[in-house]
Amino acid sequence: MNTDVLIVGGGLSGLALASKLEKSGVNYLVVEANDRLGGRILTKSVKEAGFDYGPAWFWPGQPRMARAIEELGLGYFGQYSNGSIKYEESDGKVFANRGFSSMQGSYRVKGGTGALINALAQRLSKENILLSHVLHSVEQTVQGISAEFNAPKGQVQIHAKKIVLALPPRVAEEKIAFKSEIPQTALQAMRQIPTWMAGQAKILGIYDRPYWRDAGFSGDAMSRRGPMVEIHDASPSEGGPYALFGFVGFSANDRLQLGDEILKMAKEQLVNIFGPEMGNPLSLEIKDWAQDIRVATPLDANGPGYHPAYGLPAAMRNLWDGKLIFGSTETAHQFGGFLEGALEAADQVFATLNVKDLQKVSV
Repeated sequence: MNTDVLIVGGGLSGLALASKLEKSGVNYLVVEANDRLGGRILTKSVKEAGFDYGPAWFWPGQPRMARAIEELGLGYFGQYSNGSIKYEESDGKVFANRGFSSMQGSYRVKGGTGALINALAQRLSKENILLSHVLHSVEQTVQGISAEFNAPKGQVQIHAKKIVLALPPRVAEEKIAFKSEIPQTALQAMRQIPTWMAGQAKILGIYDRPYWRDAGFSGDAMSRRGPMVEIHDASPSEGGPYALFGFVGFSANDRLQLGDEILKMAKEQLVNIFGPEMGNPLSLEIKDWAQDIRVATPLDANGPGYHPAYGLPAAMRNLWDGKLIFGSTETAHQFGGFLEGALEAADQVFATLNVKDLQKVSV
């Protein structure tokens, strides 16, 4: 199988880059290890409403997200923040009116961030997307690169002029065998880049009524008890069902040891903070990204407690004479780690590709 640009990773950065190549008339393939597109964007539907188990927010001053939403015919809305917030002490005592909603002023995509993925995918040629293809090795050739994948029907080999790894650098370093030499400085740089969100877990409770809103609360809560240390309203822009989600404060190892017990604890916590009505959710689920082998490595088990200074290190540039390119949100210089960063990374990669030459001659 031949192409000009091989994009490994069907998340937001990979699909945004593919969309640019499609418009430019460049041959490409998007190859995704999972059986779905989206990567860390994971939106599940309940009664036709979309709920995000991955990234959910973007902010004013992030122009690529606003532009993409407009161009794709989508909508967005402000994070719900009306009403007081709550605070749960380590002994279980709950206080109200402690400050303001911490996410006030942020935006969410109507239908969930998965709507971005669906809209981008619809603009691409279906034959240019391969799912359930896991890259296990890649090497430089005279013509470009050769990549081998484990696929449902056996091994698949793809030849391309250039390969773009639109997946976390740590995952690439751990999972992919680079058969042609890569400097140790580049491999070390890949290991040192924390995968944003990889060490986190989100619990999402869905309800038939916004009981917290009915009682005059925004849904925001902070806790020193847990398991959720930070809680926010996750309801759709209009109508129901309604939801709260929380970031889990326990370590990845503790979460693994607790298993399903953590959801029982989360339900008890929601009841303690917001009242007895919270004891009967339509659904209560956890997504532990630290257990997702396509996202997290052991180095990411307990993610950084701060937002790293992302960007593409010099050691990871111009590898294999520019044939090996990195393009995940972690490589974005200004908005690394954010949804905006995924789009920024796509812009960066597109700018490095010699599109005119790729348009002239196809593989």
